[in-house]
Order: sequence, then C-alpha cells, then structure tokens
Amino acid sequence: MAVAVAAARASSSGAGSINPLLLQGLEITILGNNSFYSFRKQIEAQQLPLTVETLTSLPEFSAITRNPTEVVSGDTNVLPEVAKTGLGSSAAMTAAVVAAVLQYLSDVKLPLHGSGQTDTVELRQHLDLVHAVSQAAHCAAQGKIGSGFDVSAAVYGSQRYVRFSPSVLASQEGSSRQTFVEKMRRLMIEEWDGERTPYGLPPHLTLIIGEPGYGGSHTPSLVGAVMKWRKANLPERDEIWNSLAKANLRVEAGLKLLNTLAQSVGKTYTTVLELCSILPVDQWQTIIDTTSEGKAVVEALLETRTAFETVRGLMRKMGEGAEVPLEPPVQTQLLDQTMSMNGVLFAGVPGAGGFDAVFAVTLGEDARNRVQEAWSSKGVLSLPITEDPQGVSLEQEDPRTSEVGSALHAMSIN
Repeated sequence: MAVAVAAARASSSGAGSINPLLLQGLEITILGNNSFYSFRKQIEAQQLPLTVETLTSLPEFSAITRNPTEVVSGDTNVLPEVAKTGLGSSAAMTAAVVAAVLQYLSDVKLPLHGSGQTDTVELRQHLDLVHAVSQAAHCAAQGKIGSGFDVSAAVYGSQRYVRFSPSVLASQEGSSRQTFVEKMRRLMIEEWDGERTPYGLPPHLTLIIGEPGYGGSHTPSLVGAVMKWRKANLPERDEIWNSLAKANLRVEAGLKLLNTLAQSVGKTYTTVLELCSILPVDQWQTIIDTTSEGKAVVEALLETRTAFETVRGLMRKMGEGAEVPLEPPVQTQLLDQTMSMNGVLFAGVPGAGGFDAVFAVTLGEDARNRVQEAWSSKGVLSLPITEDPQGVSLEQEDPRTSEVGSALHAMSIN
C-alpha cells in the first residue's frame, strides 16, 4: 500500500507534491472472487453436490474459510492459513490494490473490463507502471523475490513469461519509498529484463481447473525443496532440469502450431477437433482424411499431448528427487483417469505442483462437461473460471452495489 501511494505521488502530473486526495484519507474495500478460495467445506456441510453449478450459486465474495492450525510432525503437506485454491490470490490482490491506488491518485488510466480497448503506447506505459510497482510490493510482502509470473498474469492477462533477473529488485532494497519508486520507473525502461508475449489457448480448446479437496500446499516449501535439489549440480539433475525445459517448449510449440492451423485451415481444424472430442486418443488418427490439412491438425494434437506427458513424468521424477509431492500419487491417479477420457488433450497439476489443484484442457465444451461430471463423482470441485486474455481492468459496475452482506471486508486508512 505504501509503495503504491509513493508511486502514485511520483507518477502524477504534480510529482513531488502531496496529492490533495491523500489528505481526505483512503478507504479500501477488498473483495475476493470465490474461485480464489475453497468453499467445499460449506458445500459438504449443506450436503450439496460438489458441482460447478453449486459453486456458482453461492453469494459473490463469500467470506473466506481457514484451514486447521494443527500441523502433524513430518507432514509434507503443510496447509496455508487460508483455505485457497492455488490461483495466485495474493498476487491478484496486490495488483488490484496497486492499480486502484494508481488509478485514483495518479495519471494512470486502466482499460474497462471487456471493452476491447486498443493496445496503445500510453496504455502499455500505464500497465508497465502497475506491473513494476506490483512486483516490488509483492516481493516486499512475501519477503523474497519470486518468479513474478502470477503478478504479471494478474496485470497483463494470458501470456508467455520469462522472469526478470532477481538483481533488478534486489539492487533497490534499502531505498526510501520515494527513491525506490523513482528507481523503479527508470528500471522499467533501462534494466527490466523480463519478457512477456501475449499467449492463449487455440480456438475450441477449453481450460478446466478443479479443487481436489486436499487443503492446498505451501508453495514456498515446494519451490525451496526443488531449488535445494537443483543446486547440487549433479549431472543427472541437470539432465532432468534441461529435459523438462525442452518438454515445456514442445508443449508451447504445439499450442502455437494449433493456433496457426486454426487460422490457416479453420474449417478442417474445427471438424477435426469435433471428431476427436468424442473419441479416445488412440482413435484420433483414424479420422484423418486424405488431405494434408487434417493430418497436420491431428499430428499437432498428438505431439502436444505427448510433450505434456513428458512434462508430467519429469515433474514426478524431480519431485521424487527433491522429496516433495510435485505430482502426488493421488493426483497422478486422477490425472491418468482424466487423460483417458474422450476429448481430453492433457491434464496436470498447475503452478509449483502439490495438492492445490488439478487442471485439464479439453477439445470443446462437451468434453469439458464430461470431465466436470467425472471429477464431481470423485469429489473434485470444478471452478467456474476460464482463461482471460485481459489483465487488470476497471469493472463496469461497482461490486458493492450488489448484495454481498457479511462477506464484504473493508479496511480504512486515515
């Protein structure tokens, strides 16, 4: 909050002066989307079905729940204090608060959600400022310099991300707030070496996120264990690490090729996906027609799937070496069953792995619905979310005008 206010003062047209709005005090209301938090205990307590329909019937911005505080000695699944679904709520909240403060106090202007506003130089500059300040604030709050991907995704939307060098932020530690912000503005232009490229799923592919109900994992613990394992610099560990990087690039290349095919051979692409969506994967090649176009689409689907299976295998191997559950056995069983279903391209554990969530990418809505039904029968609660190419933005309506009742949490700053 303090960093955002300092940035607003530094970036306003009257830089260096106290913004008159600050003298009036600030009242910040933080509302958390239900999908960031786990509500399965409330749903189970009411003996309601664990379905996406049940979840969407809950009041918006329902009050969050907490995990039990008891920790079993030697338990590798240390639960976070708040029952979350592992979608980066802290990064999203940081980006939202920073963006709101900058919008209110400075010259920053955010796009309206769903407006399709053209990407202009001015808009990019404003989002770049929101991003830099959010990264700094998030690192300060967590007490470490992480990858920054979740913050970047919250600000810019779907993307391919290459992290910035930790030294970019580390060199600013110890600066006064005002000096820090001024340095950050220069760093964005001169030294910020992170990369991002707009990136999204190909047409007719749908993303599903599910909460298995294991309470979540402590991401810093998982990452810390893997990095400790990695630093040993043993040849076999380097081989796993490098192979994983190559496999991830293969998945990326496969999805890019599918996007290209959707544009170049759109009708054939759509037809192939519709046929594959109702067949098991071992029959996908049987629907190839005599044209090279249909063959190219099927081969791209199969290559992407095979590459992701390689990713999963290497993640399990790395988890075993680091002695942390990157893909716990219970998740492996669920994911294997999911990938055997008709119309599923691939399925896995998102982020740093662990018990937080599972995801699947399907060929169309019908396959998505089948996966959701199957997950529900196994106690996995599907979340009512989709991929969003837009990042931080202004809502068309104030959510406080809807009925939120006791779920609304406010913080006043005087």
